[in-house]
Order: sequence, then structure tokens, then C-alpha cells
Amino acid sequence: MTTTSARPAAIEEIDLDQRRGRWIGHWAPEDPGFWRTVGSRVARRNLIWSIFAEHIGFSVWLLWSIVVVRLGDAGWQLTTSQALWLTAVPSGVGALLRLPYTFAVPIFGGRNWTVISALLLIVPCAGLAWAVEHPEIGFLPLVLIAATAGFGGGNFASSMANISFFYPEREKGWALGLNAAGGNIGVAVVQFLVPQVIVLGGGLALARAGLMYIPLAVIAAVCAYLFMDNLAEAKADVGPVWSSLRHRDTWIMSLLYIGTFGSFIGYSAAFPTLLTSVFGRPDVALAWAFLGAGVGSICRPFGGRLADRVGGARITVASFMLMAVGALAALWSVEQRSMGLFFVAFLLLFVATGVGNGSTYRMISRIFQVKGEDLGGSPEVMLAMRRQAAGALGVISSVGAFGGFLVPICYAWAKSSYGGIEPALRFYVGFFLLLIVVTWAAYLRAGTRMARAGV
Repeated sequence: MTTTSARPAAIEEIDLDQRRGRWIGHWAPEDPGFWRTVGSRVARRNLIWSIFAEHIGFSVWLLWSIVVVRLGDAGWQLTTSQALWLTAVPSGVGALLRLPYTFAVPIFGGRNWTVISALLLIVPCAGLAWAVEHPEIGFLPLVLIAATAGFGGGNFASSMANISFFYPEREKGWALGLNAAGGNIGVAVVQFLVPQVIVLGGGLALARAGLMYIPLAVIAAVCAYLFMDNLAEAKADVGPVWSSLRHRDTWIMSLLYIGTFGSFIGYSAAFPTLLTSVFGRPDVALAWAFLGAGVGSICRPFGGRLADRVGGARITVASFMLMAVGALAALWSVEQRSMGLFFVAFLLLFVATGVGNGSTYRMISRIFQVKGEDLGGSPEVMLAMRRQAAGALGVISSVGAFGGFLVPICYAWAKSSYGGIEPALRFYVGFFLLLIVVTWAAYLRAGTRMARAGV
């Protein structure tokens, strides 16, 4: 083909591929010239619309966390344990869906799957709008309908796996942190907006909580269709995902991610219910619970940035230390019946989980880069490791997200068995201390390859 301009060949190739259905055949983010001339611009555009779609997904995923606070006013009579189960089940389903959503990126393409996954959000939104106005259906059908909100939780895995291919290694911590934070903050947005939207004009209209997100899901799908791209590099077979399962580090990082993201999403789901059931303050839950998820989301990209500079393992250990302190403070506040201290302790927990979310995700790509270097560092090996890292991101995000199911269930168990949440908080303190030891032993212990590489 003859060109009439002096534009780099990489730009010409991208333009041609985009005319053939927005598939980009050549992508070399580690090449400084490519990144400067065209790569950063295309990556930024895909990141922006990925954040928007993931933001809507997270909002839908956590819709029930705030709706459940007002179900009693809509004719539902739920116990505290039932309310916590209603917030836990969408988290568990979202965690399960993250595995197939990870496979969807190499099968369908990142842009194509973003369109599909955004449209799937219509199902839980419509289901919620109908179910909350029919208390006669009973608790089990309500839980099954709430489970479909897990579609929103699956979006995270496919979005992060897709964006990981667009950015060079030196910028992945910040890019993945922004992508995740944009999604995570959807939790705070939904917990802030829903209490206001459902009472607009007087009275209570819980159905609006679901209806308001249907047009937003459609807009997210349309924007992804118009402005995002598929990478041929990411459209591989699903073998790299399976290959990532053979690495011990995939499972260690899954455990660490339970402690960071699992805590974030679990506390986000349970926080409004805990403020209501432990301290009898639904007004505080409806007005201020969104702050927890908000500060956690804002802190996530800074955790990634700090990890880029000083190493993800160091930042992860520091975040687990803060989580242990926060859980201890929350335990003391419950024993002293101090709601103010309880609220501040949970804000500290959210800050720590946000920082830890960013640092653990940064560790994953760095770990697989080190593995590639140890195998010779050829372009073919490094590409294979980038694909395995993308697969590991999805697997780890899936396993870690189960924390969002376990945290509310642990609170429900403690409340029903012991009449209070103190046993659950004691367990969390011990768990965070254990994760500090695991992180140190695997990635910071002197003399290990990962410690020398600054993981």
C-alpha cells in the first residue's frame, strides 16, 4: 500500500484495523516511539470508556447494599441476618462471574465484551425495580433476583484484563489503579444517589433505584461500541488463563486480594446495614455510608502510584497494618457503643483497602514480568507472560471478590450466634496479621528473587 503522508507506519496500521471493525493488529506499548506517537492516545481513550462502563457495573453490583436499608419501609420484614445475606449474595455471584468474564476478553475482544456486559446490566436493574414493589413474593425469590446484580461485579475482571494490554509496564500501576478506582467509586455514587432519588417528590419509590441505571447501562454500551478498540494481542486462546493457574503466585496474590479488595467490597456492602443494626441509625447509613466506599476508591490509584515507585509488596504490607489497626478500633468502638469512633475506624479501613487494592494489582503485572525475564526475556516470552498476567488478573479478582460475600456472611453469623459483631472483628484482626506474614515471606524476605526485583 502506498501512503501519501509521513505518519508512522504504526498509525497507518491502527487506522486500517479500526476501519475493519476496530481491531488493532499492531500494539507495542513498550516501544517509546510507538507509545509517544500513538499508543498513549489510543490507550487513554479506551481507559476513559472502560472506566465509565465499569463504574456503571459497580453501581449496579452494590445497588442492594443501600436499597436493603429502606426495604422495611416498602413492606418487607427482614431480620439483620437476612439483610446481610441480601447484600452478600450479589457479591458472591459477581465473584463467580469474574472467571468467565476474564475468558470473554480473549474470546470476544475487550471492546466487544464491554458492549455485551453493559447491556446485561439491564437485567438486574429491571428485576430490582419489579421485586421491591412485590413483598408478597417472599425472601428466597428476592435473593435470587438480587443475585443477578452479580453481572455488575463480573465487569471488573474483563475491564482490568483488557486495559492491562494497553499500557506499558512502567505505567500499569497508575492506569489499572485509575480503571479500578473509577469502577470502585460507583459504590459510593450509588450509596449517595439512591437515598435521594427514591424520595424525590415525596413518598418512597424504591423501584427508581433500578430504573435510573437502565439508561446509563445503555449509554455505556453505546459509548464502548463507538469509542473503544479490540487488541489482536489480547485476542488469544484461553490457554494463557489456564497457564496462569500453574503459578504459585497466582494463588498467593488471590489470598492477598481477598484481604484488600474482598475487604473493600465486603465492608461497602455491609457498612449501611451495620450502622442500622448495631447502632440503630438508618439515617446515618443513608446519608453518610457512601463516604467509606468513596475514600477507598479515591485511594486506589494512589496505592498503584506508590507501588510503581517503591514496590507493591511494601505498600501492601503497610495497608494490612492499617487494616489491623482499623479493625481493632472498630472492635473497641462497638464495645464502647461509640458510633463516631466506629465510623472513623471504618473510614480508616476503607483507606487501607483502597491503597492495598492498587498495590496488589500492581504486584501482579510486575511478578509476571520478572518471571518472563527469568525465562530469557525474549519478545515472545514477554508477550506470553503479559497474556498470563492478564489471565491471572481475572482469576485473582474473582477469588478476591469472594471476600465481598464472606465479610457480610461473617457479620451475619456473629450477629445471629453471639448477638453482636465483635467475633467477626476479632477474626479480621487475626486475618490481616496473617496476610502481613504471607506478603513478607513471599515477596519481601531478603534473598528471594521477587524481593531483589522490587515486586
